[in-house]
Amino acid sequence: MRDYNIHDFRDLEDFFKGKPEVALTLFLHFVNELQKVGPVTLHPAKTMIGVANANKRIVYITQPGKNFIHVVFPFKQPYPDNLCFQKIAQVPGDMQFNHHFRMLSKEDVNDEVIEFMRLAYNGE
Repeated sequence: MRDYNIHDFRDLEDFFKGKPEVALTLFLHFVNELQKVGPVTLHPAKTMIGVANANKRIVYITQPGKNFIHVVFPFKQPYPDNLCFQKIAQVPGDMQFNHHFRMLSKEDVNDEVIEFMRLAYNGE
């Protein structure tokens, strides 16, 4: 397993073009911590970056901000008893609950977030 960096993916460079360096640093830290749970692949698009295990996309980085990244964890049920998600919203007409995590520092990827990474990775 190796750490990702911006030059691994041309589309990542486009996604982060004009964004503050802190957003890129947070993104790379988040993905590299997720890699410790299990191998992942990145799927950059124009408006978001999907992160997938061998079977499906497990999280989405939807916004690189001035001093943060915004990450969405899609789960089959809500997990309201947490300190890390700022919002949980059900996708209309679906049994998917998007859990919104705003990462402002590397320390935000704490034990609680790592446990949710594991849940997402294992498809729970």
